[in-house]
Amino acid sequence: MLEVLYLKDCYLKNWKAKVVKADKKFIVLDQTAFYPNGGGQPWDEGTIKKDGEEFKVVFAGKFSGNISHEVDKEGLKEGDEVECELNWDRRYLFMRYHTAAHVLSEVIHKETGARITGNQMAEDKSRIDFNLENFDREKMKGFEEKVNEIIKKELPVKLYFLSKEDALKDPNLFSLKDMMPPEAKEWRIVEIEGFDKKACGGTHLKNISEIGEIEIIDLKNKGKDRRRVYFKLK
Repeated sequence: MLEVLYLKDCYLKNWKAKVVKADKKFIVLDQTAFYPNGGGQPWDEGTIKKDGEEFKVVFAGKFSGNISHEVDKEGLKEGDEVECELNWDRRYLFMRYHTAAHVLSEVIHKETGARITGNQMAEDKSRIDFNLENFDREKMKGFEEKVNEIIKKELPVKLYFLSKEDALKDPNLFSLKDMMPPEAKEWRIVEIEGFDKKACGGTHLKNISEIGEIEIIDLKNKGKDRRRVYFKLK
């Protein structure tokens, strides 16, 4: 496993790296801040530059334990020293959505007992699935108001790691599907101070005030005990 920079610093935009594997348009770096597609969060885009030549990162995914970057053309080779830069607007949008999803899901969990069964972020909206038996649309609007009230509290967000043994002592760290790989020796925790703690490998804000406001835009029944909530950032 090579060094994954965003796990400790989600605000890193530029860094230097070395190409450790190159297979045509697919590149593995010795260290990267590009987030790979997964966990409901889309991949990061950006550029990898070598000697002034720019290679656009069009996809990033995790394969065999390493993050692979798909670039728009061939030319990079093993051993190349490169400079990397994120498409920051895209990354920051997903940071806002991901932290907002933690706040919304915790509000709904505290109010109903429901837990997440799935989620997916997009640039225009995000969705979260819950194991809810019934929808109360008026209550859902109330949840939106509660989320926005909590955001106004400007709570800081902390990232840290716990050993697997210590993490498993707290079942509240885990939603139904948001589990770290069982072989992991330590698990990354995202804590919204005084409000919520979850094991999560995604990218997050330093303070929930950066979310702005959310709006619940749609509710759907997806089958037995499965309710889907769509929301967007205002």
